[in-house]
Amino acid sequence: MFVYRRVRDLREDHDLTQKDVADMLNMQLTVYRRYECGERELPLWVAIRLADYYHVTLDYLVGRE
Repeated sequence: MFVYRRVRDLREDHDLTQKDVADMLNMQLTVYRRYECGERELPLWVAIRLADYYHVTLDYLVGRE
């Protein structure tokens, strides 16, 4: 569950909306919202894109750092 909170915190720290991030990932807002709320498992390709976008490591994203 930690990864989902970290994803939300990164988005909020960058003053982005869920729609902004969903558009960057080229997906529907409802799909991204489910990832961020923990209703759906975050796929590896999404985690990689988010880590690259926010300039953080995957370890940081999943709370291993």
